[in-house]
Order: sequence, then C-alpha cells, then structure tokens
Amino acid sequence: MARKNPIKNNDKQTVDQPLDPSRRNLLKSASIVGAAAVGSGAARNVIAQDSPQSSATSSPITREALEVLTAEEAETLEAICDCLIPSDANGPGAYEARAVHYIDRALASHNKTVRENYMVSLEAINNYSKQTRGEPFYRLIKDHQNSILAGVQSNKVQGCVPSGSGFFNMVRNHTIDGTFCDPYYGGNQNFVGWDMIRYPGIRLSASETDIAQGAALEPNHQSAYDHDTYTKMASNMAMNQRGGKGNV
Repeated sequence: MARKNPIKNNDKQTVDQPLDPSRRNLLKSASIVGAAAVGSGAARNVIAQDSPQSSATSSPITREALEVLTAEEAETLEAICDCLIPSDANGPGAYEARAVHYIDRALASHNKTVRENYMVSLEAINNYSKQTRGEPFYRLIKDHQNSILAGVQSNKVQGCVPSGSGFFNMVRNHTIDGTFCDPYYGGNQNFVGWDMIRYPGIRLSASETDIAQGAALEPNHQSAYDHDTYTKMASNMAMNQRGGKGNV
C-alpha cells in the first residue's frame, strides 16, 4: 500500500496524498535508461518522494560559483530536487548528481526564458513555507517539504508562475535532466545518475559480448565529450554558428 502524506492546504484542512513508489521502479517502468543518457530533455514524467532522508546525511558536495541563482534560491531549489529524486539506502539522488548546478547553467543559457519563473516561484514557495511552517522551505524536515510540494503541484500554493502545477512539472523535468544528463552539461556528477539506472556509458563501438551483457556491462564513466569524435563535432558546430569553417 502506498504511504500517505498529510498535506495542509490554505484552509488548514488535511488531505491524504499517496506518495509515489520507489524512484527506481519508476525509472525502470518508464524505460528511460537509454533516453536519459542522451542529455537534456530526454527523460520525462518521473517523480519520486519515497525517502524520508535528507541530503544533510549525504556526503558533502563541493560548492561552485552560481551563474544565475541567488544563494537562497539555490538552497531552496536543492531541497526541491532532493525531494523529487532523493538519496536513500540504495544510492544517491539529485543532490549528489548536482542537478541544481545543471539547472543554474541552463538558466544562464538555453533555459534563460524561464529564469523569472524560477525567481518568482521559489520566492512564493519560501513565503508559503514561512507563513505555514515558520521556516524557509530548505530548513524544513522532508515530510513538510513534500507536503508543500504536493500543494504546489495541486495549485494550492499561490504565486507560482506560470502556475503551481506548471512550475512543478518544469522543475521535475529539469531535475531529471540534471540527474541523468551527460556530465558535460553540469549535472550527473561522478556519473551517479547513469549508475543509478545502470547505464554503462557511451561507446563508439560494441562487441557481441558487450551487447549480450547489456546493463551488466562495466560502466566506463566517460562523457560523450571525452571522445574526439564528439569534441570535433561540437567544435565544428560552434564554428559554423560564428560563420567560420570547422575542422575537416
């Protein structure tokens, strides 16, 4: 039976919200093992809130300079990502994968059009958290964070843009991207996302033995951009965008 999570709405009524099952079962059923490895935007429609553990018990993550997010926004978003794909007894999650670092970089580049959505919505979530729980979102225990996120998803938290559910779905998708993308894009630190879904890594060729092993194949922990073929391709694309000539 699915666990129940009490959710406080604006009228102070309690709603029993069933939590989603194990993230790993969801990942398997969604068949995103191959898709997630490709990069941004490939893995969709997965959420897990199955772990009561907090990232505070996880190994410390090296902090890096932020490109777009403020310090409070980053802490709030990090807590949200940790709720969506939590670390648990079976392994690391979005926190260890540095999904927030991926999102921050994306908001400075290809996702910059939704920067304001993040700014306004994260502030709304923190304001709601302070009003109902007396603390900013990132300082709450995991159960209270999950309750507020469920309220965001069901449009019970006012101020999110374009709406609560719209912002929730966007963050969920970006968290998945940041956890399972090629590490070149800033997430999937130490290949923890690929290891989670047992993706053995990019290979330019595969023998019959490799294919037979499938997910049991020893991971090579290499980014696509560790290969000269991909690096040259990216360089040529950049040169073409600038009107120059790429390498032959």
